[in-house]
Amino acid sequence: MYSEENLLDKIRDNNVEFVRLQFTDIQGIVKNVAIPANQMGKALKSGISFDGSSIEGFARIQESDMVLRPDIQTFNILPWKARDGTSVGRFICDVHHPSGKPFEGDPRNVLKRALAEAREMGFDMNVGPELEFFLFEKQNGSATTPHDYGGYFDLGPVDLAEDIRREIVKALTSMDFTIEASHHEVARGQHEIDFVYDDALRNADKVVTFKYVTKTIAMKEGLRATFMPKPVYGEAGSGMHTNISLFRGGENAFYDPQKPMNISDLARYFVGGMLEHAPAITAVANPLVNSYKRLVSGFEAPVYISWSGPNRSSLIRIPSGRGLSTRLELRSPDPSCNPYLTFAVVLAAGLDGIKRGLDPGDPIDLNVYELSPAEREALGIGLLPSSLKEALECLSRDEVIRQALGEHVFANLVRLGRLEWNMYNEQVHPWEIERYINII
Repeated sequence: MYSEENLLDKIRDNNVEFVRLQFTDIQGIVKNVAIPANQMGKALKSGISFDGSSIEGFARIQESDMVLRPDIQTFNILPWKARDGTSVGRFICDVHHPSGKPFEGDPRNVLKRALAEAREMGFDMNVGPELEFFLFEKQNGSATTPHDYGGYFDLGPVDLAEDIRREIVKALTSMDFTIEASHHEVARGQHEIDFVYDDALRNADKVVTFKYVTKTIAMKEGLRATFMPKPVYGEAGSGMHTNISLFRGGENAFYDPQKPMNISDLARYFVGGMLEHAPAITAVANPLVNSYKRLVSGFEAPVYISWSGPNRSSLIRIPSGRGLSTRLELRSPDPSCNPYLTFAVVLAAGLDGIKRGLDPGDPIDLNVYELSPAEREALGIGLLPSSLKEALECLSRDEVIRQALGEHVFANLVRLGRLEWNMYNEQVHPWEIERYINII
């Protein structure tokens, strides 16, 4: 844990000349301003002002003044040097109004509000996100030539990215990550690096950092890293499976050795809430037009709203660990999402299930992909939204998720999502030309 005094000492002792103050916009894109290290005393005392009207989804021009306040516990030294050989520091910041009030449009603040509600109910939320990504050859334009032709768990020489993943892991470790595993994923050029389960806010910060570091290391190696959900037709997409548990003090509130599956009624109610609000969550956890190219049958991505034990065809599954390791795995999010908003709405949905005692019904321990529509209907299995447009409509009707986001974030998510959908819908795509140009 840092104090202001030992933090300033570390900046000086490590020859840090500039510090990046980072935050995310509503869409989860990392923004930053760099300040000389000798301005850190001012930044810690009163924050650094910036123009919020220039950040997508933040503020209107007539109310544009915003203040970045560094969270001193997020300080790291970036694992690469500046061109002059000096070190560069990094903070993740909270966004405030000039009055000192937290900005309602700051995604980090949205998650903090959700976590505060959970604490009022006696719970702390831990999450373990698993991010997948692609490495492509760095060519002109947007080429998607995979860096290697390996498959799941392959190793060199088929997996050409072993050394690059090692560099990413070393960089993340230097920034206080604890890495559990790294490996090649199913698709050509696709990879996964997993870090440990932790407090939801800390791991949302780490998701943002992970993406930034991975893209930077790839660029330095002459490659392009992308967290786009479905960059290649016919290949598996990239997900961000998210493991979730609630703790009450030192006890895992999802564990009960006396209950079926050794999970508590509280865990079942949490599942019930996630199932009920899954369509609205999808608009937040899968925010791109491209996200819905991943959520299709045949690639181990969830399509149907169901839960199970270890069954990977379900939206929510209960992995095998019990005791302190008891957790739920939500399989729908993808790494293009804003992690602060995604974790916030998942928590809000689960807490709603607990408050209302929502029973999720019996687990579906069948391959849901192989069931007929009539069989799925008989089992009460619904479908996730199949497009961004449909997901936004579900979000607009869900008062619990809307309230968790807050009116500012909700309105801007819907506005930006509809804008993207309309832009996509107006385009003439190469598939249309190839299919119709010679036969119509």
